[in-house]
Formats: sequence, C-alpha cells, structure tokens
Amino acid sequence: MAREDRFPVWEAALLAAVAAVFAAALAGVYISMPHSDYSFLKLPRNLQELQVLTNHLEGYTSDYTIQVLVGYCAVYIFMQTFMIPGTIFMSLLAGALFGQLGGLALVIFAATAGASSCYFLSKLVGKPLVFSLWPDKLMFFQKQVAKRRKKLLNYMLFLRVTPTLPNTFINFASPIVGVPYHIFFLATAIGLIPAAFVTVRAGIALSDLRSLNDLYDPKSIAVLFLIGLVSVTPTLLGKDETQSKAPADIAACTN
Repeated sequence: MAREDRFPVWEAALLAAVAAVFAAALAGVYISMPHSDYSFLKLPRNLQELQVLTNHLEGYTSDYTIQVLVGYCAVYIFMQTFMIPGTIFMSLLAGALFGQLGGLALVIFAATAGASSCYFLSKLVGKPLVFSLWPDKLMFFQKQVAKRRKKLLNYMLFLRVTPTLPNTFINFASPIVGVPYHIFFLATAIGLIPAAFVTVRAGIALSDLRSLNDLYDPKSIAVLFLIGLVSVTPTLLGKDETQSKAPADIAACTN
C-alpha cells in the first residue's frame, strides 16, 4: 500500500479525540439535567421513535432550553462529522421542538457546522476512505469540479439543492477534489435552506406525517430542481461564452 493510503495511528487517535469532544459535551448536558429516566434518549430510526422522543423532550425544552440546544447540536454535528445516517429525523425534531424559524436556523447551523467538521476531518484523514468507498463518484466529482472551477460556487449550490450527489459524499469528498472551504461553506449554508425548510415545516406537524416519502412529493422535488437549475445557470452561461469566444480568438489570431 502506498504511503498516502495508509491509516497511521495518529489519525485514529485524532478520530477518537474528536469523538471524545462530542461525548464530553453530551456528558455535560446530562450532568446538568435533573435526575430522571432518560431511557427514551436514543437516535430515532423511524417516525414512531421520533414521536416518542419529541413527546418527552417537549417538556424539557421550555425549562432547559440551553441544555436541549447544546445536546441537539452535539448530536447533529457528531452525526454529520462521522457520516451517521438519520439527520433527517433530527431536522424534523427541530421543527417539532422549536417551530419554523427557530428550527430552520438550528438545522442550518448544525448542518453547516457538521458538514464543516466532516470537511476538515476528511482533509486530514479521509483520502484512503473516500477512494475505497466511492471511487467512481469521486472521479466524476473531480472532473466536474475541474471543469467548473470559475463558477464553482454555482455548481456546489446546485449539488446542495438537488439530490444529484449525496450530501454525505459531498462533505467528505470536497477537500479531496480541491473545493476551497469558503466555497464549500457558502454553498452548504445557503444550499441547504430549501430542503431544511421543507423538513422543518413537516416537523411542526409531525403527528400528521405517515412516511418520510410524504416529505418530498413530486411538487417539492420539482421546486428543488428548479432552484438548483437557477443556481447553476451562470455556470452554463459562462461555459457558452467561453466556447463562443474561442472561435473569435482563433479568427483574430489568423488575421
């Protein structure tokens, strides 16, 4: 195995240290909460478990708002950092507990922070893993980023708004293919708003939600793609301008 594909001990130690930071934050929240039965505290894997969690946390949110916020952010960011599935349930939970505006702001903050944490962690230790997990997607992503370097923000916004590539893959692969962090940050913070809005709004009426498929009906998906198309339009126009200028430049050189 090549030197760059190895997974040294220090990298494993770094991952353990990051996990320990999140564990310490959650431990602090737990210690500051009143003594009670917290067996309901677990990552929800379906809507039924999410409803049970919501029913219990609603009583704590008003009296222990700071603890609930810190605990929520620590869990969400941890899940994003280590690519643990289920953040959609956390977004629904934000809507159920904090309403439309508060839930939306909380989801955007936690999702952007978690994506950024994953970005930097991948930049340090992620190259062997991303090559082994998504070799084909990585090659495709790398080519697209190279082609759209001048309008990269628009392309990254398009990816965030539409389900063209999984967000988990984008978070982990972006530093590997050379997406600058400021572009990554802006695309994440802005591009996640439409989907977060839909999910948080659904969380407000959580009891009426029967399936996750109800979140994104054909109309919602069409709207997301329309927003994505608008965001990527400057990239397409820039490409056409470049192609149209090329023959003109050649003609000018021959005269």
